Amino acid sequence: MIVLLTCVLALIAVIHALWGLEIWVPVRDEERLARAVVGAKDVTRMPGKIPCFLVVAGFCVMIAAVWTNHLILSRIILLGGCAIFLGRGVIAYTAFWRRMTPEQPFATYDQKYYAPLCLAIAVGIAIVLLRGL
Repeated sequence: MIVLLTCVLALIAVIHALWGLEIWVPVRDEERLARAVVGAKDVTRMPGKIPCFLVVAGFCVMIAAVWTNHLILSRIILLGGCAIFLGRGVIAYTAFWRRMTPEQPFATYDQKYYAPLCLAIAVGIAIVLLRGL
């Protein structure tokens, strides 16, 4: 479980790092990519370097916490991460979030892929936490 969770978190971190470097993957057009992964009303640009690299840093902290689950600070980080991913997964199915992120294809991808992935990550983190008890 730890290796799978690490691979998923690392892949997401790498994608955000590429975006921070303005390498638009998997969609080469910035506006189309922003509509697919940001989804905010009338979005035309991807987030800047700082937000992207803050996400990368957060994922790196999560990966480190997964591997040092026996430390109290790591368990606190994992608990917070679990709550964040759970919240992000659940909010995707609310009317509030739909109003905040109406752009297509994000709205569809969010409910079909992004939110379930967040929920799966939350479950993975919870399993890591429970196994560490």
